[in-house]
Amino acid sequence: MRSVPSIRIQKSNEAPVNPKGDYVLYWVIAFRRPQWNFSLQRAVAWAGELKKPLLVFEALRSGYPWASDRLHRFILDGMANNALHFKKSPVLYYPYVEPGHDEDKGLLAALAKKACVVITDDYPAFFVPRMVKAVSNKLPVLLEAVDSNGLLPLRAADKIYPTAFAFRRFLQKTLPEYLSDEPKQNPLKGIQIPRLDGLPKEIAKQWPPASPALLQGDPKALAAISIDHHVGVVETQGGPAEANRVMKGFVENRLPLYPENRNHPDEEGTSGLSPYLHFGHISVHEVFHRIAEKEVWSLEDLSQKATGGRSGWWGMGEAAEDFLDELTTWRELGYNMTSQSNAYDRYESLPDWALKTLADHERDKRPHIYTLDQFENAQTHDDLWNAAQTQLLREGRIHNYLRMVWGKKILEWTATPRDALDVMIELNNKYALDGRDPNSYSGIMWVLGRYDRPWGPERRVFGKIRYMSSKNTVRKLRVSEYLEKYKPREDWSNGVLE
Repeated sequence: MRSVPSIRIQKSNEAPVNPKGDYVLYWVIAFRRPQWNFSLQRAVAWAGELKKPLLVFEALRSGYPWASDRLHRFILDGMANNALHFKKSPVLYYPYVEPGHDEDKGLLAALAKKACVVITDDYPAFFVPRMVKAVSNKLPVLLEAVDSNGLLPLRAADKIYPTAFAFRRFLQKTLPEYLSDEPKQNPLKGIQIPRLDGLPKEIAKQWPPASPALLQGDPKALAAISIDHHVGVVETQGGPAEANRVMKGFVENRLPLYPENRNHPDEEGTSGLSPYLHFGHISVHEVFHRIAEKEVWSLEDLSQKATGGRSGWWGMGEAAEDFLDELTTWRELGYNMTSQSNAYDRYESLPDWALKTLADHERDKRPHIYTLDQFENAQTHDDLWNAAQTQLLREGRIHNYLRMVWGKKILEWTATPRDALDVMIELNNKYALDGRDPNSYSGIMWVLGRYDRPWGPERRVFGKIRYMSSKNTVRKLRVSEYLEKYKPREDWSNGVLE
């Protein structure tokens, strides 16, 4: 059986394969795409080996933390894409959207009872690892979790790296042996397996597939689901098709100007790929492949020296190297932490120096103290902070550079650093399309010192934590159009920047 690299496959239970089952089951929970997907590739390989149909089961629960119209709609866009894609293949696609809490109880077990083997996604953050662990020993057949998260397999690293420099140096030594192990662009191409006529009748009756109206964006259908309806949908569409369009637009048009424009909010110079990567609508392998293709790059272009430097190692142009450092070093640094520690979102996981300096300054007088409600509704005195929060409320994102300033001011305007962490996690996970992700937890914890070093001079509240201000940001970056565009609907600010 031609399979994915063994380092990417995790055996999640000790149950056997049942060759007499009716189908191979792929339980989609993180890599919500039909292409460039090691999990789907593994499921296809099992189906071919056993000469059985393949059932792709993509589930969307209603009871996950921060479940809302915004997050559901983005995922549903992807489910609609996937339904169209699999309709043209020999695979039976089963999109299930849970109407209310715990109404999916028993569904996975019922599907697994008729399966030969179950494949799922090995995703290291949010509630996903706990969910997979909870069900693994209850299934009657083998459950394999497959890693299709990044260019570097999760298990290629055997420790947590404390800084981007240390992790980058490790990547430069280790990544070359894995770069040629790409997932197939289309794992379903040319496969010869039987097709399943339909779901077992008892399953289809008790847990019917998502309705066409729900998948096609009917607001009434979405309103009937038991989730938070106060966090509304945004204009940004989800799904592999839209992810591919955004990627192509970035690689062709904005990548050449990435180093110059990425930090300027007025320029919209970033990739826009973060939410699609988070929900698995696009693969890092595909993004890398398209950039390498544009750069006319090959493995032979890699530098042989693992210096840990930010540029020069890939053997590509400046813009491509800058972006790949974000896509690989900084993104996969978060996956390194979440795959090896359950404490990635806890205050106590900060470096010792950061814990000490924050404790030394915990009783410092704050210039302002805001409540969670005031933060949430962009009701501070600072115009730039309010604009960033307003963008988060309206669009489900904050410009990458301003996200750092946004976090630093929350640290400065809350009673304790622990309170600041709670506020950042709540707002980011509730409103950001790319929240609840290893990379977004990295960004939040960076505000408090993770992956950073002590900075001087020592300041009130911050101590030796890196300081950032709205005044300096406005002085350095182009933000006038941004401030106008994201002015809060009710102007609570006093026109002050701190």
